[in-house]
Amino acid sequence: QVQLVESGGGLVQVGGSLRLSCAASGRTFSNYTMGWFRQAPGKEREFVATISRSGGFTYYADSVKGRFTISRDNAKNTVYLQMNSLKPEDTAVYYCAANDEGPRARDRAYDYWGQGTQVTVSS
Repeated sequence: QVQLVESGGGLVQVGGSLRLSCAASGRTFSNYTMGWFRQAPGKEREFVATISRSGGFTYYADSVKGRFTISRDNAKNTVYLQMNSLKPEDTAVYYCAANDEGPRARDRAYDYWGQGTQVTVSS
């Protein structure tokens, strides 16, 4: 298993930037595909980005493509989400997740989840 803890959320104005971090416990972090999801009030959890075990493959939701960047540092057991050009529609609780099946966009594919970190983009 792996335990995940997100950090870096906060309040930011439209057009601003935030970098989220997800620190993973355990000694097998590099065995996991990682993903970021988000959930806004009254909405279902939606896919944001995913990254392969080695970091060589990434995939993004169309809504964030070109603005967000997912990366990982396996030596630090950490995955990041750099968020630029933030919009009010990006306001949500952001969750880090891990799976052992490979890059996936469906939240059902992920077995482990962090507690979430709030991102609020003011208009």
